[in-house]
Amino acid sequence: MACWLYEGMLMFGVVFISGYLFGALSQTRNAMDNRHGLQAFLFVIFGIYFTWFGAKGQTLAMKTWNIRLVDALGQPIKQTRALWRYILSWLWFLPPLAVLAPFQVSGGETAVLVLGWVAVWAVLSRFQPQKQFWHDAFAGTRLVSSLDTD
Repeated sequence: MACWLYEGMLMFGVVFISGYLFGALSQTRNAMDNRHGLQAFLFVIFGIYFTWFGAKGQTLAMKTWNIRLVDALGQPIKQTRALWRYILSWLWFLPPLAVLAPFQVSGGETAVLVLGWVAVWAVLSRFQPQKQFWHDAFAGTRLVSSLDTD
């Protein structure tokens, strides 16, 4: 969990720099003017970040906490599997957002429902046989302590 929070702090910097670059390149003066373009751009940037570092075995936060990403056999993963894992990781957020999309729901209500789904999704991972998150199980990956592999 600490690694996840640290990853979020690092991603804040990635979002800030990427948002600044997007705004400069698209000449967007107000963030709400081109928000769907920005969201798509950030989706691609996040995909590049997590695919690149996933194929290397560790993101920056995972290096700090001595965690390594491997396949089911304990071998390093390829970029295609890392990309698949990234896409599947959106199961943490997309289901409630897709359900809420047709309705006029306030930002606060959306946040509560999305956070509730994230909590349920995290609890459901405890029922997974290897006690791993479902996107890892579906992608055929797992997180291991890099201290054990050295």
